[in-house]
Amino acid sequence: MDGAAGPGEGSTQEALLSLSRRLQVQEEEMELVKAALAEALRLLRLQSLPATLQGTVTPAPIRDSPAAPPGLPPTCSPSLVSRGTQTEPETQPLPPRPSGLSNGPQAPPGGSEEPGGSQLEGGGSSSSGTGSPGPPGVLKPMQPPQRADTPRRNSSSSSSPSERPRQKLSRKAASSANLLLRSGSTESRGGKDPLSSPGGPGSRRSNYNLEGISVKMFLRGRPITMYIPSGIRSLEELPIGPPPETLSLDWVYGYRGRDSRSNLFVLRSGEVVYFIACVVVLYRPGGGPGGPGGGGQRHYRGHSDCVRCLAVHPDGVRVASGQTAGVDKDGKPLQPVVHVWDSETLLKLQEIGLGAFERGVGALAFSVVDQGAFLCVVDDSNEHMLSIWDCSRGSKLAEIKSTNDSVLAVGFSPRDSSCIVTSGKSHVHFWNWSGGAGVPGNGTLTRKQGVFGKYKKPKFIPCFVFLPDGDILTGDSEGHILTWGRSLSDSKTPGRGGAKETYGIVAQAHAHEGSIFALCLRRDGTVLSGGGRDRRLVQWGPGLVVLQEAEIPEHFGAVRAIAEGPGSELLVGTTKNALLRGDLAQGFSPVIQGHTDELWGLCTHPSQNRFLTCGHDRQLCLWDGEGHALAWSIDLKETGLCADFHPSGAVVAVGLNTGRWLVLDTETREIMSDVTDGNEQLSVVRYSPDGMYLAIGSHDNMIYIYSISSDGAKSSRFGRCVGHSSFITHLDWSKDGNFIMSNSGDYEILYWDVAAGCKLLRNRYESRDREWSTYTCVLGFHVYGVWPDGSDGTDINSLCRSHNERVVAVADDFCKVHLFQYPCARAKAPSRIYAGHGSHVTSVRFTHDDSHLVSLGGKDASIFQWRVLGAGGVGLTPATPSRTPSLSPASSLDV
Repeated sequence: MDGAAGPGEGSTQEALLSLSRRLQVQEEEMELVKAALAEALRLLRLQSLPATLQGTVTPAPIRDSPAAPPGLPPTCSPSLVSRGTQTEPETQPLPPRPSGLSNGPQAPPGGSEEPGGSQLEGGGSSSSGTGSPGPPGVLKPMQPPQRADTPRRNSSSSSSPSERPRQKLSRKAASSANLLLRSGSTESRGGKDPLSSPGGPGSRRSNYNLEGISVKMFLRGRPITMYIPSGIRSLEELPIGPPPETLSLDWVYGYRGRDSRSNLFVLRSGEVVYFIACVVVLYRPGGGPGGPGGGGQRHYRGHSDCVRCLAVHPDGVRVASGQTAGVDKDGKPLQPVVHVWDSETLLKLQEIGLGAFERGVGALAFSVVDQGAFLCVVDDSNEHMLSIWDCSRGSKLAEIKSTNDSVLAVGFSPRDSSCIVTSGKSHVHFWNWSGGAGVPGNGTLTRKQGVFGKYKKPKFIPCFVFLPDGDILTGDSEGHILTWGRSLSDSKTPGRGGAKETYGIVAQAHAHEGSIFALCLRRDGTVLSGGGRDRRLVQWGPGLVVLQEAEIPEHFGAVRAIAEGPGSELLVGTTKNALLRGDLAQGFSPVIQGHTDELWGLCTHPSQNRFLTCGHDRQLCLWDGEGHALAWSIDLKETGLCADFHPSGAVVAVGLNTGRWLVLDTETREIMSDVTDGNEQLSVVRYSPDGMYLAIGSHDNMIYIYSISSDGAKSSRFGRCVGHSSFITHLDWSKDGNFIMSNSGDYEILYWDVAAGCKLLRNRYESRDREWSTYTCVLGFHVYGVWPDGSDGTDINSLCRSHNERVVAVADDFCKVHLFQYPCARAKAPSRIYAGHGSHVTSVRFTHDDSHLVSLGGKDASIFQWRVLGAGGVGLTPATPSRTPSLSPASSLDV
């Protein structure tokens, strides 16, 4: 059954008349409340006069008022409604709706209303002549005469069309520059007393509030009203400061092989070093705390943006890592830089090139023959500047414009640090560095271009390697390995800077079908090549004779990088972000796997340390959080955007971008149900706590409710929740499984009685004390403090309350994970902040026992598993509002 009428019912004229009546009621209610507030102020001033003066003044009669609602502070008289800061909603135009989104159904005419006026949370408006009673102490307006003019939806403006341009000019000043709260809190107003604040009923920064009943914040100029639970007598009772709990990065799933090179090496300690997002991972295969095949991880987290390349010092301990440019949350640029750090202590030793590189660091290499005293860096600017740096001092010794074509690899000759080679798009360049050794800026770099002569010039030369005899092998996009040998320089064009030799092609061998992505010189002098299209690993002996080969399974992708481990062991990175371990004889098995495209869907198992992810790569993956491994994955054929486990854990529901949703058996991976609701993407799926219902939030503005069988395998349509004016973003079930709280793209907070037929609860005040099984809605009284100052409403992508109800984790648009105390009902609440993701963080979820938190990076396709430390865990008593925090709330903590 459906809970509300569809959008097509009723004629257009009736809808316009209904909206006109609602607007008129809104205006009349606002005038009445303003009058009541002004009367209350006058009486308060009279009560503060000296007793001798009070005897000469006859106060005006007070309008009768019912008793104050539960939770009203004792300092506020039930018969007097205090006046707070004022911001007129009518001076703030609505934010534009995202393009391509359905407006959804209109609100059905008539129906009950809520306290303190008819404005819906998020700016919607609805009213009728027979509204349900609001909270005690609120004046109810008389039914005004009907008007035939047509108002705008979600607007309470009574101005004429000629005044609307002037309203638009005030949007910036009266919107989300600050999150305005109830009059009882002075934190967001600089400590000013509400009664002495400038601006009256006509002020552009004015709004009335009902003391002790609600708080109000603004997002993009849209007011969002949240009712205070009756058990909270004052916001000052709520916890302050960041939580005692902290996060420690436990495991990183994934490897950046899809679009990067120079990304895989083996250190002297035997650890494998690679990177993803802003984190450089040091991984020890096998035998670690993760169990068989899981190994152990350590993490270098000194970078502020995505790492793009690595180089390992000849000592096998020091590592250089270069990052791309980025922007911080205020839009200020973050300059690319190279960090040189110690892999044993994870301490940064040197920061090289801050302010010297453009866009990012594309390739880098340590010198070899002089114990790694120098570092060569190529940036991502248009000219691909090549520079040489003193590693110990961090000073630049030489710099030159390289080429306008992309540079993919750089390296020092292991026999002579004055010889440097770069390769990339359609070129191989041989550089000679001379003069000014160790003196900043005095060195010179001269270039000789590799000449292909009778050989076909390839489109790309992605890799090269130096042979012990001084020759150089290059791998190109044609599948050829070219051997470049030294020869005397042309006497007609003598090399500058003392160059006496050049390189020419002495041999060619066809090695692969398609491009060669990687070359690796082994300890025994043989060479390994890795193919793209054919996914083959080939071992070459002297004279480019094939010794042995193996093929990488197709679902792992092409070979991206090769590193030599102990003995005959090889580590292979692939273009599908997998790290394989094995040898040419026995084959390869994955030790690290990850997604390859933007991630959005995440859910954690109800009783095991497992979680499920899905995203734009169309893969649905189940991860073992204990063994740090991929349990299984399947191809969805479509983009997966959301998922949720049934309370039994036996099945999981997955929402897709086409309006389809699937139910799969978590053991057999068999699809149990395949249903389509509408033709727009699904943003949230959520089982009720008892598993009897499944709620599906869609971008067509509706929530579809299904009855679920006891085993979770079968479903039947129960109804639809119709009433949101924008797409559904988040929803949660009540603990009794009868009600739903939902958020939408235009910042509405609505409540639904599912048991009563998916009925919209228009009196939201009555839902203020309802307990929620989960709390993932980003808008609500218990979490409004997580929103940053000046937010535009899109800064928070995901939110999750821990199962013990002590902390709230937040995923924001600025690559950060936050940890707040719960409830978080104070403006601009401080948090613990954790960096590491290189893209917007799309989702966060606690594991079933709150021992870990899982977070998803968006475009960096990373999955971080954080260990929750300090407090939390199974069996802890939920925090109470009076819990005393252990840290000062003065500022957020960057960790």
